[in-house]
Amino acid sequence: MPLDRYGEANRANWDERVAGHWASEFYDIEGFKAGKPPLYQIDIDAVGDLTGKSLIHLQCHIGTDTLGLARLGANVTGIDFSGESINAARRLSEESGVPGRFFETDLYESPNVVKEQFDIVFTGNGAICWLPDLKAWGQVITRFLKPGGTFYIREGHPLMWALQYDDVAPGEYILEQPYFYSDAPFAEDDEGSYADGQWDVKNKRQYNWKHSLGETVMALINAGLVIDSLIEHQEMNWEPLPGMITGEDGQRRLPEKYQDFVPLMFSIKAHKPA
Repeated sequence: MPLDRYGEANRANWDERVAGHWASEFYDIEGFKAGKPPLYQIDIDAVGDLTGKSLIHLQCHIGTDTLGLARLGANVTGIDFSGESINAARRLSEESGVPGRFFETDLYESPNVVKEQFDIVFTGNGAICWLPDLKAWGQVITRFLKPGGTFYIREGHPLMWALQYDDVAPGEYILEQPYFYSDAPFAEDDEGSYADGQWDVKNKRQYNWKHSLGETVMALINAGLVIDSLIEHQEMNWEPLPGMITGEDGQRRLPEKYQDFVPLMFSIKAHKPA
């Protein structure tokens, strides 16, 4: 099934981001090649021992997390709808010597491209906001999981995404965007990138969808998965809001007086019944 106009716009935007992300300090490609662990410790602790396990990373972008999981012992496959991202992931695999398979495919069509099932399905941060249909997303996860297999996601919390992040003073937090899902996507023009604010993309228009925490959980339950854990986090490893404080552990948090007000991330671990 071909992408609609929203998907085509998003793919053009992500294709164009790749060169800037490859060169950015945020992704630190040279550091990855030198052996620097790219993964967030929360993710490492959650997925556990990966030795010899098969894993598919949905919406893998340029493959740093995917190949980081391979370094932890997994046999990895990554999928992404951006051809430029997949080319970069394959290049990173070759230049780093870390093995991984990568396929260019829209998430909803991916079971027609990758036929096997896996011990683990992994989704990293900043992924599901690009998906219009979480019910279908849940079905894709179930299709890819072996019986007894594990699904894991860490994402920006939908309440955090609802806060205004442009044209506000540091430490000022205003609810600007809806929390709950709407069929109509939220459109904005990308004036840079989370990885490099100076990167000047030509395909600026992008579209994303708001998904509440309840919608996300129910998409997994309705797809037949069993929720093992749901954790809401007060810290995160990037800085989407002005005025955030970087701690000694390198994590970003809201100023102390606001830390108990808004969750910044959530993580879910689930399994497919045997």
